Amino acid sequence: MNHTGKVTLVGAGPGDPELLTVKAVKAIQGATVLLVDDLVSADIVALASTSARIVYVGKRGGCKSTPQAFIEKLMLMAAREGENVVRLKGGDPFIFGRGGEELEHLREAGIDVQVINGITSGLAAVTSLGVPLTHRQHAHGVVFVTGHAKPGDEGTDWRSLADTAFKAKLTLVIYMGVSGAERIERELLSGLPASTPVAVIQNASLPSQRHITTRLGTLSGAIQEAGMGSPSIIVVGDIVAGVAAAISTPAVTKVA
Repeated sequence: MNHTGKVTLVGAGPGDPELLTVKAVKAIQGATVLLVDDLVSADIVALASTSARIVYVGKRGGCKSTPQAFIEKLMLMAAREGENVVRLKGGDPFIFGRGGEELEHLREAGIDVQVINGITSGLAAVTSLGVPLTHRQHAHGVVFVTGHAKPGDEGTDWRSLADTAFKAKLTLVIYMGVSGAERIERELLSGLPASTPVAVIQNASLPSQRHITTRLGTLSGAIQEAGMGSPSIIVVGDIVAGVAAAISTPAVTKVA
């Protein structure tokens, strides 16, 4: 008789528990083991059964993290013990959440895996400011891109991306880009005007959310002056112009 359990990769969204899908809530409540990312809010973890075993496997850019191989090993061991495992990930598992790697690893081991999407922080951050990612006049598409490269990897080709974004009228949504903002600014300026509107949103959807609006030519300086840190989303494009009437003056804004 096969007593192998299952694993569900659940997107916890940007932090606000009210943004969880109904399916995600049911999965969290039914889990016997939860492996929880660092950016998942305590209010979301509190939805789990009191009998569930909760293991925190923090992963945050720039900080000491639980090795990915160890997380995958924990999931595999728990599933083979017959547990109902939920891998609770900030945002969406398949958008910079390494869900694809975990899915492949578990499937290769013969483990049943399901995926439940969550609202990615790049979308939640912009929505909280009351602007869209696409617009028939201002943005014909959107690019989600990471500002963080793994060791030994040169990362995103910002110069090529800037040229494409300018010609195709694309909104750029940059994850994990605060620490590399100086390089991002410098290289995007090769193809985008210095006057391009930019917003930086920290702690999207949480009570501690705040944002700044500025222009591409002053991005890194504005981030430093406002003390913006991780986790933050950087949004570059004309759609940001609707955030503030006087976008040329960077200002920290707390959002309720």
